[in-house]
Amino acid sequence: MSLSLTIKLHLASSSSSHLTHHHHAKKVTTFETCCYNAKIRPKPIYSTNPLIIPACRVRPRVQCGAMVKSSLIEPDGGALVDLVVPESVRGAKIIEAETLPKVQLTRIDLEWVHVVGEGWASPLRGFMREDEYLQSLHFNSLRVKDGSFVNMSLPIVLAIDDETKGRIGSSSHVALLGPDGDFVAILRSVEIYKHNKEERIARTWGTTAPGLPYVEEVITRAGNWLIGGDLEVLKPIKYNDGLDDYRLSPKQLRDEFDKREADAVFAFQLRNPVHNGHALLMNDTRKRLLEMGYKNPILLLHPLGGFTKVDDVPLDVRMEQHSKVLEDGVLDPETTIVAIFPSPMHYAGPTEVQWHAKARINAGANFYIVGRDPAGMGHPTEKRDLYDPDHGKKVLSMAPGLEKLNILPFRVAAYDTKVNKMAFFDPTRAKDFLFISGTKMRAFARSGENPPEGFMCPSGWNVLVKYYESLQAEEPSEQPVLST
Repeated sequence: MSLSLTIKLHLASSSSSHLTHHHHAKKVTTFETCCYNAKIRPKPIYSTNPLIIPACRVRPRVQCGAMVKSSLIEPDGGALVDLVVPESVRGAKIIEAETLPKVQLTRIDLEWVHVVGEGWASPLRGFMREDEYLQSLHFNSLRVKDGSFVNMSLPIVLAIDDETKGRIGSSSHVALLGPDGDFVAILRSVEIYKHNKEERIARTWGTTAPGLPYVEEVITRAGNWLIGGDLEVLKPIKYNDGLDDYRLSPKQLRDEFDKREADAVFAFQLRNPVHNGHALLMNDTRKRLLEMGYKNPILLLHPLGGFTKVDDVPLDVRMEQHSKVLEDGVLDPETTIVAIFPSPMHYAGPTEVQWHAKARINAGANFYIVGRDPAGMGHPTEKRDLYDPDHGKKVLSMAPGLEKLNILPFRVAAYDTKVNKMAFFDPTRAKDFLFISGTKMRAFARSGENPPEGFMCPSGWNVLVKYYESLQAEEPSEQPVLST
């Protein structure tokens, strides 16, 4: 797959103050593990998040005795949503939840509670009621009180079955139980409406072909009703997988950007390991921003951390690989923040990439890097791409509610065999360039074959090789329960 990228950007007002001093973050640290498996490991990869700087070490920005207004882009709706209840009332809320009808959440439902509760979907304040659902499904946007629109390309909904609907009856509020049976949230002033799965699938993915990962995992097996309402999240969502310190909320990220005195933030989402082509594009982005007059642009390296399809590299392995990229200096740890975006992945192409861009606005990013075929995948039943590879970046340039963002095209990056490193593609000597797709990269790692020198930092590559070696080691021990 080629790496034709574009950057989505919001041009800051010329009156914005450009501050040159920034706090130096510590390098990401990690430990080596002797083996990997595809399941969540109980041991943490990171003992702490070195990107969270103690407040006592950060000097507030002041000007003439007053606090300087943040230069970050405003969240959608003008205010960042935070639906986690204060600790002082948590006990009383849990006691109330025990008296309410119960709705059982799946792990992916819990990821959506996390997303909405922290404000990634601002100004949305809960699972969608029918009017919000229809706006999202048909217009990819929501109308807010002042008459303007914010982007909302994916319906964020909670499905229930007939039995659960019957238990709820006429109750106005319900309690949401996590996969482990603990009280996660209260859903207030609920509305229950029909879940037309075929319409939802067709409008979100543009096809009803069998084999769409999110559809098979979530929608097909879901109930025939949707329940919407206002969320009260009873406690911060934790996964206890060793990575919780890297799940920074939009508020935490905005605080960190302010501490570093960022005057521009550019976000790069990926669900694959970082190779040197990615790094080239990210580093070149920062160089361009400096040339535009920004003094301290900060990179938000923001891998997707929710549901992904089974053949994607697991999150814990990707995070370990990302840490090696920073340790080896391929990306500058002093101008990079690594955090996890908790959203599940739909693989819905141009529809989903709008959600990815919109969510980063709420985290304070005013630049968004978007690649070839963003959020896309191969057609589940035919040998072709499901979406046109260029449609994602084109849709972002005209999507309703994303007017704060503009597109700056990037050149294609590929492996230059003349200099043995990733470089921008030169069509005058096309035969010198090698395109290594994510699929090809994973095939190298599975076979133990090294990619061309300069494609990825060696320590990062070793993380992938160990992971695939562990999968091969597990396969012989997996015996069928029954044989014929």
